[in-house]
Amino acid sequence: MLSQSQRATILELHAKGMNKREIAKLLNLSRQSVRKVLQANSTDMPKIEREEKAAPYRQQILELLHTCKGNLVRVHEELLADGAALSYQALTAFCRRQGIGQTPIAPTGRYHFEPGVEMQHDTSPHEVIVAGRKCRAQTASAVLCYSRILYFEIWPHFQRFDCKAFLTEALRYMGGTPQRTMIDNTHVVVLRGSGKLMEPVPEMAAFAERMGFRFVAHEIGDANRSARVERPFHFIENNFLAGRTFTSWQHLNSQARQWCDRVNATYKKHLRAVPRELYAVERLHLKPLPVWIPEVYRLHQRVVDTEGYVALHSNRYSVPAAFIGRRVEVRETREKIEIELDARRIVTHTRLLTADQRVTLSEHRPPRGEGHRRGDPPPDEQTILNAAPELAAYVENLKRKGRKVTGLALRQLLRMLREYPREPFLGAIAEAAQYGLYDLDRVERMILRRVQRDFFLLEGNNDD
Repeated sequence: MLSQSQRATILELHAKGMNKREIAKLLNLSRQSVRKVLQANSTDMPKIEREEKAAPYRQQILELLHTCKGNLVRVHEELLADGAALSYQALTAFCRRQGIGQTPIAPTGRYHFEPGVEMQHDTSPHEVIVAGRKCRAQTASAVLCYSRILYFEIWPHFQRFDCKAFLTEALRYMGGTPQRTMIDNTHVVVLRGSGKLMEPVPEMAAFAERMGFRFVAHEIGDANRSARVERPFHFIENNFLAGRTFTSWQHLNSQARQWCDRVNATYKKHLRAVPRELYAVERLHLKPLPVWIPEVYRLHQRVVDTEGYVALHSNRYSVPAAFIGRRVEVRETREKIEIELDARRIVTHTRLLTADQRVTLSEHRPPRGEGHRRGDPPPDEQTILNAAPELAAYVENLKRKGRKVTGLALRQLLRMLREYPREPFLGAIAEAAQYGLYDLDRVERMILRRVQRDFFLLEGNNDD
């Protein structure tokens, strides 16, 4: 079929006096085609009057499409079984032209961001090789939408604590705070709702307020809204991670920071600029960071085990022997673990990111030859006897006749000695020894009754 421009050319050449044969030879067309255009004397395309083969079966196609769950192959088979004479290509072309069984195509939009208005943050799983082992890790990324400054880190897991630590480092790297941070309805930040109705977790909302921005979320299914941060993940996987191995997670993220510095200083064809040059403009519109940024941390309560270690996230950290059996407060930060017994006794460890490890500081090892030897009393027993020598006989019988594991029983007895007043404690132990009672749960109830009777008497309830 001749196009509109070909038809216009034929009419123009004919008006200049050329005959049909010359026009057909010049345009490499048949004389019959030229003759039809001259007879019509119009550049309009002729309308096709014939009816499509699938048109008589339109209603049947709609019904079968629902019955066959949208499978046009099955629809075609059912039509042939009912005597329809049309090919599968004719059926699909008819459905395509009529919009049957297809979602209308909508043009993609384009988002424009002014300097300092928005930063986008998201995470994506990747496989990395750390210390010779292939690990499944989470890549956290943040991008300034105007200048396209990129910053990312990779960690073995990504929880709310890690999110706050990452965003703190990202804002420091960018030297300021935008008005808002776009996220993808992640449960790390979102308390309820989605899109415009999203409400952040109070903890994350307070963090954002302190740093000077607010969290917003795009609508579910509208991934194009966060394309500024989605696009670099493919670049990170196929450029930064390709062929690289790392000795530790710290080494990985130091290399990631250097890679970001290099990429942000490279000319981008789609931007027709260097991100660092655009950042020079955007930085003037960013809010200044707070004068003092508190370190992100989370607190844990732990009891030191009989070996002198504190367990945290399947790792074990050593403490002095004096901490054994005591309750301590563990302060976990981005780089270190602080174990505090009181204000003057604090132990600091480097935070372990690989699971199932045990770290022992040299000062927590007993001198050679002075460790616990076979036959020596356990540390908990020694502590009990030093504090109350009169319990020696009861402790010895408790080890032989008690129903609990010896270590657990001694630890419970030491706890009761430390927590309860000495007089009712010793009185209950003496009564228990008199009757051969070594069930420490019952002994503890006896102590509580004595404490209630002797230390919490109310006026009007006295027998005198």
